[in-house]
Amino acid sequence: MNSDHTNLVRNINNILRKNRRILQDLNPKDKAKVHKDKMLEKGYNFNYFTNVYKTQKGVTYYFCYEYGYLPLEDNFYFLVVNSRQKE
Repeated sequence: MNSDHTNLVRNINNILRKNRRILQDLNPKDKAKVHKDKMLEKGYNFNYFTNVYKTQKGVTYYFCYEYGYLPLEDNFYFLVVNSRQKE
């Protein structure tokens, strides 16, 4: 009876872990600028993230655990790491 829910959760967790790994690989120095094609090439799924952070200026960052990104112009993304969560 729970197998449907278990499979759904397992599949989502796998996607989130893969997204985190991709962000970590593309951002070795805690800040990077990457084109969307590079992220998609590695298999990043933009539909899954763990949280959204909106700054006081209205800028929205999307995070997958401690690794996040800010959408920029021309399909570029600014990758960041939340150092408070990294520890």
